[in-house]
Amino acid sequence: MAHPTLYRKRLIPEECVLLKDDVILLFETDRIVTKWNALKPKKNLHHGYSCYLLDLGIKFSKFYKEDNTLLYWYIDIIESEFYADKNEYVMTDLLADVLIYPDGFVKVIDLEELVTALDEELLTLNQLKTSISTLDHLLRLIYSGEFKHYQDFLESYEV
Repeated sequence: MAHPTLYRKRLIPEECVLLKDDVILLFETDRIVTKWNALKPKKNLHHGYSCYLLDLGIKFSKFYKEDNTLLYWYIDIIESEFYADKNEYVMTDLLADVLIYPDGFVKVIDLEELVTALDEELLTLNQLKTSISTLDHLLRLIYSGEFKHYQDFLESYEV
């Protein structure tokens, strides 16, 4: 089977972007690994690698500066939808994010966006519940040290 086409859907701001330049390094039923250059390069963010763990509802990425210096690990809570007739995945960002810095510091961000999205009816109550439950599970993995297994897995695909 050919690799699927990937889309990133954001709720705030509302957009659905074709990830046309992402290179799929691994495609399995429950996980996808990609390498990419920043769609909109920022002062520091230049490129990175991502792993979609579809069964866990997360996408975690390793963000790099242009000189290959690690900025941080960035973890999105996602909802994935597969459209078999088009061989496409739409990965919806459910807003809550976690950053893990090179020194191990963990920061949860964008929780206020959950409230805004719910108030503006951009997010369903079920999506809010999924986001919070998945965030809780993710933080348990991080704090227990189990998330290191996933980080090592993604690093094995870096070229």
